[in-house]
Amino acid sequence: MRTKALAPAALALLLAPLATACSGSAGAAGSSTVTVTVGYQSKTINTVTAGTLLRSLGYFEEELAARGQKEGVTYKVDWQDYATGAPITAQMTAGKIDIGSMGDFPLLINAMRGKELKQPTHLVSVTGYNLRGGLNTVVTAPDSKLESLADLRGKKVSTSVGSAADGTLVRALQRAGIDPSGGIEKLNQQPSVGASALQAGSVDALSQFVAWPGQLAYEGRAKALYDGAELNLPTFHGVTVREKFAKERPGVLDDFLRAQRKATDHLRTEPVAAAESVAKETGLPAEVVYLYNGANGIATFDPALRPELIDALKQDVPVLKDAKLVGDVDVDAFVDPEPLARVAAGSAQYPAAVAARPELWLKGEARTRSFDSPRELLKAARGADVRAAYVPDAVTGTLWFADRAVWVAEGPELRAFVTPAGAKAYVAAHQGSGARVVSFAEAGALAS
Repeated sequence: MRTKALAPAALALLLAPLATACSGSAGAAGSSTVTVTVGYQSKTINTVTAGTLLRSLGYFEEELAARGQKEGVTYKVDWQDYATGAPITAQMTAGKIDIGSMGDFPLLINAMRGKELKQPTHLVSVTGYNLRGGLNTVVTAPDSKLESLADLRGKKVSTSVGSAADGTLVRALQRAGIDPSGGIEKLNQQPSVGASALQAGSVDALSQFVAWPGQLAYEGRAKALYDGAELNLPTFHGVTVREKFAKERPGVLDDFLRAQRKATDHLRTEPVAAAESVAKETGLPAEVVYLYNGANGIATFDPALRPELIDALKQDVPVLKDAKLVGDVDVDAFVDPEPLARVAAGSAQYPAAVAARPELWLKGEARTRSFDSPRELLKAARGADVRAAYVPDAVTGTLWFADRAVWVAEGPELRAFVTPAGAKAYVAAHQGSGARVVSFAEAGALAS
């Protein structure tokens, strides 16, 4: 018996549920609506070119809109915000997040878990990096009597186990001759929980990643005890993608990386505007955002998979293996430079990180001012309506707030240090020059 043909209207009603069922799946070819899910960390502000800033600028959505017009598909982006990289990895290996950004140590866990659960992932770009490791800092309470890492022996220290900040803590303790597993009492806590614990006095120190140390110092709730740049080992955050998604929708991945480069261009050319934007989105003080993401900030933004960063990632594997957080990780297989190479073909390369300079941000000004020396900065700041003043550590180069730094006067020179230990070590090594630790107020008076 011949079936009667359906009228166009009836056919549309019949197909509507099918179209709805297909929508929202990034992997369903031919869907009328494709949702791309991006996991990011809004408070981890050196990931902003793949997260907070990128989202606010709308560059990814613009790229997808252009693609959708050509393909006859509607693309949507589901931005999911997390405090750390671990839950992003959990969602990626469950097939629920397509693209994510996280720090170097979590990236290795991402690689291992993806392989174990047969949802392999790949590192495809970098967001921000610091070649010495200055993105991680150990801080103590403002009135703490602890003055060096050696003073942490037997103390309670909060960190996020498996994070880059935990890696810094482990390595720093080892260099100080302290057993990371038995020489301190380590508490595995989310950054916000650890910050509260430090303020309540239930822990003696907090080891965390950008932007927590800078925020706590800026707000007068902590002081730096150890500058991660003392390790002189690169640390970075990067973008990881599910292999299945990358194979099914390579053009969408290209769109994301293209949009990330645009966000990087914006941040590098308009650092103050970018800091203000990120501050608005996250609730962080713009002055803190600029400390890390500014023109001379602690983080350098460049999507390139630089060889020194990949080498550092390989050096991170034994640290995580000792902590029994990963087994063997094939870093070379995890890193996939091809997508970024496609997007950046023929584009000018970003310049490498340069030594930071003292920088002054005056209220009401949309640009900051740079100086050749800390003395010049302090002289210019005297009597001015200062929003923030930044100085690089005289040894590590890590940028810090001028009024939170430890100052050393040496003849006519004024030098700044992130930690008391750094300043004291410099003074001890320059006893014949008359070098001495001075207060911020005294440094300002000597500069005038």
